[in-house]
Amino acid sequence: MQEKQNNTSLVWFRNDLRVKDNNVLNQAITESNHTIAAYCFDPRHFQNDKFGFKKTEKFRAKFLLETVQNLKANLKKLNIELYVFTECPEDCLPQLISEYKIENIYLQKEWTQEEETVFENLKKTLPVNIIFNTIYNQFLYHPNDISMSPSDIPKVFTNFRKHLEKHSKARALNSIRKSESFSNSNNKTNIPTLQDLGFEDFETHPNSAFPFKGGEDEALKRLNHYFFETKKLGFYKKTRNGLVGIDYSSKFSAWLANGSISPRTIYWEIKNFEKQFYKNESTYWLIFELIWRDYFKYISLKHKNAIFKIDGILEKDYEWHTDEIAVEQWINGKTASAFVNANMIELKKTGWMSNRGRQNVASYFSKELKLDWRIGAAYFESMLIDYDVHSNYGNWLYVSGVGNDPRDRKFNVQLQAERYDANGKFQNLWLQETLF
Repeated sequence: MQEKQNNTSLVWFRNDLRVKDNNVLNQAITESNHTIAAYCFDPRHFQNDKFGFKKTEKFRAKFLLETVQNLKANLKKLNIELYVFTECPEDCLPQLISEYKIENIYLQKEWTQEEETVFENLKKTLPVNIIFNTIYNQFLYHPNDISMSPSDIPKVFTNFRKHLEKHSKARALNSIRKSESFSNSNNKTNIPTLQDLGFEDFETHPNSAFPFKGGEDEALKRLNHYFFETKKLGFYKKTRNGLVGIDYSSKFSAWLANGSISPRTIYWEIKNFEKQFYKNESTYWLIFELIWRDYFKYISLKHKNAIFKIDGILEKDYEWHTDEIAVEQWINGKTASAFVNANMIELKKTGWMSNRGRQNVASYFSKELKLDWRIGAAYFESMLIDYDVHSNYGNWLYVSGVGNDPRDRKFNVQLQAERYDANGKFQNLWLQETLF
């Protein structure tokens, strides 16, 4: 770590929208006299992709706006001003950097193509003396602590998990520090509205299994509810394949995806729960799922852009189709499978789908309809509140037979419906048109 300079540093927030256990923020405050922060609602994130889907639909956009509002309030308590722009970073940040004579920029390290391109674009607009401090900030197990290089990441998850459990430890949480108060701030920027981003306002669907708001405070409230108020954590393994209601699973994924809670915060609160109450298969299973999340991040770190290619990381050559009518029927819940349809309608109306549902509809799309899996992945990217590039593409590769599934499974959606929705409660919820 550098010594503290008599200077102002910039924290450029991306998918690490929190103050608690934030390595990037912590390091900036520790090494700088004053700290300011910036977040950019990049217009490219609200444009159509090559398949015709808006990259970020209204559900995640609203959740993100709530998150940034909460981040701004929490940073203010640390004497840090958040400047919010509705422009590309390379267009708006240079002026801020020049105005405050910034020499050090702190940011979360990313490695997927779009994030890398934006980073390189920004670098080109800035003086060469600017120091970029890029910090891994989204793992449970830090890359320096896993006793292997990205190129050695195993092809099979179980081998990765066993290696981690034997050789790695989750780091302790960072404490939150305050920055020195800063009287020079001249922040005239505003957080945009949903309309500014091109959407009409909307009410959350009454049947949504994810009726939560964005932001770090909401994430910590949810954690407290799920662990300590209801002790639902203690039943997680039994209920995690549920389809209806808010408590069948932890629902942490949306806050994890934009970084408003860290996986380590969740991990150490599980340990806290185990100390206070009990340790069982369910408390372990939530850690198991956090390791899956890490695994897909390491897979993308290892394979880079191969995770976006049609033949995936296995370079398997299947015959994929791009039948527009079949894609539309899948999106609108008009396929031959009632179970698939119910899940797709839930996604369309709420921006949410259970893990069980996601595996089924993705398998149906790629293995039954034999449609180009990247179209399905792009639709998920557009619609899901909890979209995370690594988990989304990692899971689609896996289910489509071009990723990390050693058995290349195909889901029997009829049997899955009979097993997980035996009484038809979930299907009735989404397939019956309301009477009003």
